[in-house]
Amino acid sequence: MATSNDIRKGLCIEYSNDIFKVIEFLHVKPGKGPAFVRTKLKSVTNGKVIDNTFSAGHKIDEVKVITRKFQYLYDDENGFHFMNNDDFSQLYINKEMIENAQFMKAGEEVTIILKEADETPLSAELPQSVFLDVIEADPGVKGNTATNALKNAIVETGARVMVPLFIEPGDRIKVSTEDGSYLERVK
Repeated sequence: MATSNDIRKGLCIEYSNDIFKVIEFLHVKPGKGPAFVRTKLKSVTNGKVIDNTFSAGHKIDEVKVITRKFQYLYDDENGFHFMNNDDFSQLYINKEMIENAQFMKAGEEVTIILKEADETPLSAELPQSVFLDVIEADPGVKGNTATNALKNAIVETGARVMVPLFIEPGDRIKVSTEDGSYLERVK
């Protein structure tokens, strides 16, 4: 059993009869009163995000997890299908369990977090950034721009990304999967 001092980003804990993943945390030591940990928790079963505060030394039930690399195969109306790179077994994950799934393309390698006890999938993590081809881009109007001007572009997965004016259809760009922002053009 862990304490609130062991809380870190990505930790899976059992709380309120559900399994939550720590998205954000902040250890607070006020000048007056006891220390505490302010957290943002995301349910791995339904995707609901809650804010919670744990007092210093509060006991938490840590869920033992294992991570494995899976290859994204395809999606259907309910979720996503993955293949284990080691034994070629397939795994199905609900759409709610993956953040920013609009940046996944077939063949992409994804890290899936599984509960150690029964190997049920808890969540999937995309790489920090992905390389995508621009399929369609709004025409950019040059001039009269004092700062970085952006325009809409649609990438090969169907996601919309705000890109600089010089990006054209056919360009390959690097996109952050965390917030969907444009990072750079790839040659």
